[in-house]
Amino acid sequence: MPVPVTPEIESRWCVVDGGPVPLRCWWSLPKSLRGDKVMTRRNSNQSGTRKEHKRAVLVLPEVFGVNAWVRSVADRFASMGVPALAMPLFARTAPQLDLGYGEMQLAQGREHKNATQADELLADLQTAIAWLRRTLEAPNLEITVVGFCFGGHATWLAATLPEVARSFAFYGAGVVQGRPGGGAPTLELLPQVTGAFTCLFGLDDPLIPASDRAAIEAALQVADPEGRRLRAISFAGADHGFMCDARAAFHDKAASAGWRLLKDALGVA
Repeated sequence: MPVPVTPEIESRWCVVDGGPVPLRCWWSLPKSLRGDKVMTRRNSNQSGTRKEHKRAVLVLPEVFGVNAWVRSVADRFASMGVPALAMPLFARTAPQLDLGYGEMQLAQGREHKNATQADELLADLQTAIAWLRRTLEAPNLEITVVGFCFGGHATWLAATLPEVARSFAFYGAGVVQGRPGGGAPTLELLPQVTGAFTCLFGLDDPLIPASDRAAIEAALQVADPEGRRLRAISFAGADHGFMCDARAAFHDKAASAGWRLLKDALGVA
């Protein structure tokens, strides 16, 4: 059996323009895909012929900003051969936020989270997607959104955009109670999601209690009774932040399962 070769990557800060505010993002891509070469995914259609899809991942961070761990997530996707852009969610109040995982940093991040507005987040998401399509010269680029913590909540918003093919919301709390900036709960936007959507949470996460999980699962069941497109996945023993190996809450088994789901969705080894 041939041994998989991990692509070398090229990562850097970049400024994504074209929207209401500039977005200081972390851009990571395989060196082999520089220039006109873009990662493609081959799928078979019903007639049996092969069709190529250019694709990329949009990474949405925790309340700690586009920090070292979030940048490592984008780099990890690039090492799989898929370009990834990690974008800020606090571009208006803290465009260069890069925090560690202490209690003071958590309080600081939550202050910026509380200042966000859903419509502004959606505008920034659309700006990032448009930039990816221009940069990769792919107007039909297949977009996968992956978000963690508050980025998981923002992923619920991103999933309503028609350009998004699939989304993974890791422990996105608060979707049952409200929406950034106020308004009806984000959960009520579920009927607008047209792509594949997966929300993932740990059963020991105090920010997503059993009542919230039940409400989310019920809404998913109503929107997609057969569970072919929308799904919720729980991990026993996992807490909030279980994917992040820089946090005390890191849960190796749940994180490994999460990465396997992402790899399967992207069609990479």
